Amino acid sequence: MVTETMRAILFDWGGVLIDDPADGLVTYCAEQLALPKEIYTREYRKYLPDFQKGLIAEQDMWKRLCGHFRIPPPTPPSLYRRAVEHVFTERPMVFQLARTLHRKGYKVGFLSNTEIPAMEYFISRGYDFFDATVFSCAEHTAKPEPRIYRIACQRLGTEPHRAVFIDDRPDYLQGAVRVGMQTIRYRTLPQVAGELRSLGVHW
Repeated sequence: MVTETMRAILFDWGGVLIDDPADGLVTYCAEQLALPKEIYTREYRKYLPDFQKGLIAEQDMWKRLCGHFRIPPPTPPSLYRRAVEHVFTERPMVFQLARTLHRKGYKVGFLSNTEIPAMEYFISRGYDFFDATVFSCAEHTAKPEPRIYRIACQRLGTEPHRAVFIDDRPDYLQGAVRVGMQTIRYRTLPQVAGELRSLGVHW
């Protein structure tokens, strides 16, 4: 049964539901563009905040980035989607926890700073146990900005103080704390399960 205290549990994607993909995405794209990883990373980071907020299209990003290096832009319709498919690795037991919480009556949410190609990949997976999904690229706001957490709580129909957010990054957890949410920093699945129980979440 759902407790009177906690009604909703929100999961981050990279580093929680899947292995942290950041380094793999950078490595894959740098290799495809035949650029040294360190040099590619310095330029890519200039565009990442706007890319994750949906403020720059992927093809425009590649045009600018490749123009800086005076190399041709990538030819695939979406190099980034290919990188996502190549790199993303699910953590089945974390997905199972989310499914179980949903089955037990908790509202289960998904909240991620992510890019349009990655969002499209997520949608293609057909997950049916998330009651609400919030992607930074669709909302034009990103963690740790307060608005994205409030959007997630509104879509789940719960007050922030009755929601738990699970993420692996302290700065993103602090953003959730500032709007009144409970938080758990993901380190291991048993640790997360124990902290959920300490907050009165049972399944």
